[in-house]
Amino acid sequence: MKSDFPRLMLAAPKSGSGKTMMTCGLLTAFLRRNLSCRSFKCGPDYIDPMFHKYVLGIDGGNLDTFFLEKEKVRNIFANGAKEAGISVIEGVMGYYDGVGGNSIWASSYEVACGVEAPVVLVLDCKGASLSMAAVVKGFLEYKKDSHICGVILNRTSKVMAERLKPAIEDLGIRVYGYLPECEEGCLESRHLGLVLPEEAKGLKEQLDRLALKLEDTLDLDGLIELAEGAGTLPLIQEGTNESISKSVGRIRVPVGIAKDEAFCFYYQENIKLLEEMGAELIPFSPIHDKSLPKGICGLLLGGGYPELYAGELSGNQSMLREIQRASESSMPILAECGGFMYLHQEMETRDHQVYPMAGVIHGKVFPTERLMRFGYIEAFSKENTGFIKTGESIRGHEFHYWDSTDNGNHMEAKKPGQKKSWDCIHAGRNLLAGFPHFYYPSNPVLPGRFVEACEEFRVISSKGE
Repeated sequence: MKSDFPRLMLAAPKSGSGKTMMTCGLLTAFLRRNLSCRSFKCGPDYIDPMFHKYVLGIDGGNLDTFFLEKEKVRNIFANGAKEAGISVIEGVMGYYDGVGGNSIWASSYEVACGVEAPVVLVLDCKGASLSMAAVVKGFLEYKKDSHICGVILNRTSKVMAERLKPAIEDLGIRVYGYLPECEEGCLESRHLGLVLPEEAKGLKEQLDRLALKLEDTLDLDGLIELAEGAGTLPLIQEGTNESISKSVGRIRVPVGIAKDEAFCFYYQENIKLLEEMGAELIPFSPIHDKSLPKGICGLLLGGGYPELYAGELSGNQSMLREIQRASESSMPILAECGGFMYLHQEMETRDHQVYPMAGVIHGKVFPTERLMRFGYIEAFSKENTGFIKTGESIRGHEFHYWDSTDNGNHMEAKKPGQKKSWDCIHAGRNLLAGFPHFYYPSNPVLPGRFVEACEEFRVISSKGE
């Protein structure tokens, strides 16, 4: 019986095994067969979903059981996978790697359990042979409900794949093929992971070549059959959020969203939730545009790589003045990580050049030699502010090599399962800005208040005209 949501997950024993390129290659190969595809990424990663979108032309989503309970993650998957011929979920890190490095919480395994997806392990076989069978055996036995149904042997020869296949299939799972070490399966990386799709020269042609190679070396029919046999997916009925209910029938409120080379990291679930709450998101470029979109009543400044474009951002003086005026007029602003950096008085680059920025946040952002406050957090408000009240919290993730002389102190960030905590976030009646990337569905009240503040700003502005 064909599944209501044909699906499979590509996971791996560790990072760097080739999951992203294998996922993009598979998606390309499936598209060549005229299959409608959807893609998802386990965990809080932004860049891998951008590669998925590069292939499919549509946004995917993040599935993360730290941000949300498994039942809600399942609903997010189902909403995104509707009417898809096949959905491919890319795992994160090692299959069982979760919060703190010593738990399965928020691991690819926990997501696979949540969405009941069959799993295919991508094994990096470079420098190994029969030991891969021992690795597979360990992964199968570590959790009896491992969901692991097969493997793909990456970076190995046809001869070695044929030799390994009997030993691995004796363990009760299937070898779906192999990929030899090749240029088509490689991508350049940098400090936040892979380069962005637009920066990878000839990526479209590379993925087309990879898909053709996978047609020869993988059992694509078998993978499709595995996905179609994934079974039904029981869903929970969720109540309508109060802020979404209020937005029904209301005129949509225009909100500017920074989108260009410097600002490109947004959770698609955040975007969707804001739109459901009544926001009309209007993209603009802090690098290229000379002014903000006319008539906007709020600003969304996401993460990205502003440090790589500090000169261009600083040189766009008219945009910086508009951002300053927007803040002075109490226009509601949400800014995270790169957007937070952009709001500072100054930004220092890796080569120690210092550039003036928007000046909304007093202080300077500067490069460090290591990841700062890396990982999952839950941030608790220490006082009543415009978008979040005392004691309320929201979950998020930090991943940055820059720090600030003033990170703010309106919220306290706590590591899950640890005593470690620190102050963060600049917040006021119409501002919430800091390094954390917040996942809005973990507390829909915050984005709901932001949209309501944008609506109030529109009403006040119209009266002042």
